[in-house]
Amino acid sequence: MIPKALQKWKPEPGFPFKCGLEIHTQLMTKNKLFSASRNSAESAPNQNTTFFDLGVPGTFPRLNPEALLLALKAASVMKSHVNPVSSFDRKHYFYLDQPLGYQITQHFRPLAKGGHLKLTKKFDDVVSDKIIGIEQIQLEQDTAKLNYDAFESAVTIDFNRANVPLIELVTKPDFDHLVQVRAFIKKYIGIMTHLGVCSGDMENGAMRCDVNVSVAGGNRVEIKNLGSTSEITAAVTHEYARQVKHLKTSSAPIEQETRSWDGTRTTRTRSKEDAVDYRHFPDIELPLVHLQPSITEEIGAVLPPLPDQLVADLMSAPYLLEQKHAKFLVETPALREYYLDLHSLVVKDSHADASLVATSKMVNNWFFHKLLGTFKKLDQEVDPSVLSADKFASLIRMVHHKDISSTSAKLILTALVQSPETSRDLSIQEMVDHYDLGAPADLEEGEFTDAVRDICVEIISKHPEVAETFRNGKQSSIKFFIGQAMRETQGKVDSKKFEQEFRNLLS
Repeated sequence: MIPKALQKWKPEPGFPFKCGLEIHTQLMTKNKLFSASRNSAESAPNQNTTFFDLGVPGTFPRLNPEALLLALKAASVMKSHVNPVSSFDRKHYFYLDQPLGYQITQHFRPLAKGGHLKLTKKFDDVVSDKIIGIEQIQLEQDTAKLNYDAFESAVTIDFNRANVPLIELVTKPDFDHLVQVRAFIKKYIGIMTHLGVCSGDMENGAMRCDVNVSVAGGNRVEIKNLGSTSEITAAVTHEYARQVKHLKTSSAPIEQETRSWDGTRTTRTRSKEDAVDYRHFPDIELPLVHLQPSITEEIGAVLPPLPDQLVADLMSAPYLLEQKHAKFLVETPALREYYLDLHSLVVKDSHADASLVATSKMVNNWFFHKLLGTFKKLDQEVDPSVLSADKFASLIRMVHHKDISSTSAKLILTALVQSPETSRDLSIQEMVDHYDLGAPADLEEGEFTDAVRDICVEIISKHPEVAETFRNGKQSSIKFFIGQAMRETQGKVDSKKFEQEFRNLLS
């Protein structure tokens, strides 16, 4: 869902918007890019370091093949051309977070060039389909992390992040609307997370983004180091407005410069004239990377289906999910597997006496509205382990066969979520017996119908004013009667039977 403010945003007439992205993506490898240090964001500061990470003279880099594989996965799904020969280069600058005095990157011969990612109206909340071109994808090392104290009077350095593997993906300046920028980032995060390339956790720095914005064909302005989709959209919105205001009030062109975002506005960091000369040259301590021309196809052949395909599959038969529910399951793999198991079990049980469409709707209703709704109502994190798919299928089966009422089933779900320790090991039938939730079983059909009618007649006689309201056309007032009847029978009778009887008596 696109935020309302973003839905209303559009470029001003005569001031076309153009944007490109540079996305830095940390790779989920076991070890760092050029050393054997652990790659973990959860360790205590400076626990995951080697002499090479600290820039100690006499130490040498060795390329981590796992990082190369993950980078190739990213290149494959972006349909980029993987260069048969790529190399590593040194980007020289001095700063506290770079102990080597240079960053190892791929300036002259990157891993991959070209490619694209398609945004679609169907899946990505854009007005029309849009293809965003990819300039290149390169492997490089991350820097150490600087931590400032509350008064910015002291700084500490955590070298756990130094030499963590990154890919930098550079897009072409193909974005002409802010909604496309947001959609691309969300889609890219979803794909990289789905493939296990990156955690996608922008909040903790697993992805960081630089944005290049230009207006009316003018010079581009780069905004550095944005750490969330909301930051990116806010910074780009402000920067576009700043440039438009300048062009309306001044004859001078927009200056090419680098700016930073402070949460409310962009501020100048350096101009084109102040740009650093990084003195790139090849890193002779690292060999060239030689890859077979078929590597992209070979990797693509073993990759799992991408999120868009999974969403499309879940929206189709036999699952027939709404798009928002399908997307939710794709973003939560554990719940997706649970749902697929549940659906398979219920369909198998119901095949003989219900249509596939009706069965799928029943499963979807119980899973999304009843089960997940119970977790939400009780303000608890979703934990499917409290109710196995087999056990849940048994509960749905009992409701379908009218062994228990829907109300009783909801009470069982509540008990399972609230007290999983005491309920986890009980079967559904044992819980029904324990809480005395079974449907009345000692009455013949005729006796049962008479009992339902007697209850309805008594309730109507006690509330004549509600009955009159219903007869005067307020149909919703029947819910009051149904609630009274369900309370009277402790939820053991299907509410639809009461509704039918009340309507017969009140017509």
